[in-house]
Amino acid sequence: MPSRKFADGEMVRGRWPGSSLYYEVEILSHDSNSQLYIVKYKDGTELELKESDIKPLHSFKQRKSGSTSSSPSRRRGSRSRSRSQSRSRSRSPGRALKSTRRSASASHQVDIKEMRKEVLEVKLTPLVLEKFHMSEESSYIPAQYSLRPRREETKLKEIDSMEEKIVTRASPSLRTFEVTAAQKKDLEFGGVPGVFLIMLGLPAFLFLLLLLCTQEEPSLLNFPPPLPALYELWETRVFGVYLLWFFVQALFYLLPIGKVVEGTPLSDGRRLKYRLNGFYAFILTAAVVGASLFWGVTLSYVYDHFLQLALAAIVFSVLLSVYLYMRALRAPWDELSPASSGNVIYDFFIGRELNPRIGIFDLKYFCELRPGLIGWVVINLVMLLTEMKDRDHATPSLAMILVNSFQLLYVVDALWNEEAVLTTMDITQDGFGFMLAFGDLVWVPFIYSFQAFYLVHHPNEVSWPVASLIIAVKLCGYVIFRCANSQKNAFRKNPTDPKLAHLKIIHTSTGKNLLVSGWWGFVRHPNYLGDLIMALAWSLPCGFNHILPYFYVIYFTVLLVHREARDERQCKKKYGVAWEKYCQRVPYRIVPYVY
Repeated sequence: MPSRKFADGEMVRGRWPGSSLYYEVEILSHDSNSQLYIVKYKDGTELELKESDIKPLHSFKQRKSGSTSSSPSRRRGSRSRSRSQSRSRSRSPGRALKSTRRSASASHQVDIKEMRKEVLEVKLTPLVLEKFHMSEESSYIPAQYSLRPRREETKLKEIDSMEEKIVTRASPSLRTFEVTAAQKKDLEFGGVPGVFLIMLGLPAFLFLLLLLCTQEEPSLLNFPPPLPALYELWETRVFGVYLLWFFVQALFYLLPIGKVVEGTPLSDGRRLKYRLNGFYAFILTAAVVGASLFWGVTLSYVYDHFLQLALAAIVFSVLLSVYLYMRALRAPWDELSPASSGNVIYDFFIGRELNPRIGIFDLKYFCELRPGLIGWVVINLVMLLTEMKDRDHATPSLAMILVNSFQLLYVVDALWNEEAVLTTMDITQDGFGFMLAFGDLVWVPFIYSFQAFYLVHHPNEVSWPVASLIIAVKLCGYVIFRCANSQKNAFRKNPTDPKLAHLKIIHTSTGKNLLVSGWWGFVRHPNYLGDLIMALAWSLPCGFNHILPYFYVIYFTVLLVHREARDERQCKKKYGVAWEKYCQRVPYRIVPYVY
């Protein structure tokens, strides 16, 4: 028996028999023999529909007009004006549409102001509104059933196509207004004040943390540490070195090696292509670094100019963010991030354009795994060599070996399983702005390497029995992290795989299924749990003399809790009733017994 696509109680859109109009309906039951769904319309009508006549709510795009405003009063006013305009012409909605179509067909002869007026008029007609998904705040307005012949439906489609062209040709300010009205939502990270403080505070906090670590006896009582002069932090040559690193990684990214895969479907149905060659870029980088060491090139330059490199990375990430925002102002509305709001400061932070590309070069995807992640490994190696030099030892300390090994495994795993990043929130939901640019290019290489940087200034001796326990903690976290991610990715690729037949699922209206057994039946985010355990293992080799090396664990816990909350909101909005059933089956979020 073929599996059903929609679950009982799901709110979906059902096609009214004999028409092309879709109305919001509730799934009541499903007949496995006839494969028909019994649905209930808002007016109480119950009908049997085929699965092909039912669409998920999210598949209906929101129209880019003022009628999609989140203000109920404004929507009611718009509709009343539309209805009064229709009544002034005729008592028949169909005639009003016909009149609009006639003026639209001759739109090439009128100015753009009149064209926009006609487009708005068509979009505000109740008959047309019923064809698209309205916001959750909108009240249901029953429309008259369409009895127009197929020929008129074809004409209406042509008008819709013409409207899209008109909006595309409109000025950037008009498109900004339309997107702002359509995407009115609660802002994350504390809204505009929150993201503004984050953008100012993170760079300053990064430098204070690094300076505090260089003190012989770091203490919060000595906070803030002595600050160097600005001219001591900026060197043009160091900025040139950072640019060289960035563009060498960009060159490796463009090499025609590695397989090409498709990403998740976009709002318009397209699927962008990505070349998976991150692991090859890592191998090439390792070969270049190894050859440099063999030829006697010292890497101590990175350690001697560590703060200057951090400032160079910050400046570059800001410049990149400005470029990304400016180019996004000319981007079509359907290429903008779902998280964008229309506010300049917030969109600069969260990212306005979802997939900014220069030709085939995907800026966000490149920065996600390449310069920062590979740079993290190179910085760790520099710290290891610096420790050997400062302590005049032929071999690094066991603590430094553990930190380097653990984090190297993490990076190699990420690059080897590069395809998995295509389904993350960073790629599918967030735009590319300051948040990801700063996080990928500054925070990852200069904060994630903090344990190695700490051990250079504050060495710690670790015995082999203690090291064995730390290794066990690391392996425990890695097994949970890798097995959970592998199970999720395998299920997304091929849900019918016989190897996954033992897994229990919950059907959703999107056509996708939610895992409620295996690793994903243990907690909702087992991969986050594994990540946290590994983060603890990275800090344990540094000992317990100070809280500084455990900053990463504290920060990462806050990050994952916040990210989990964002995931919850997105999944609840996307899956609706099915997500509520999933939460009942899997009540624990990141760790068991913690809600």
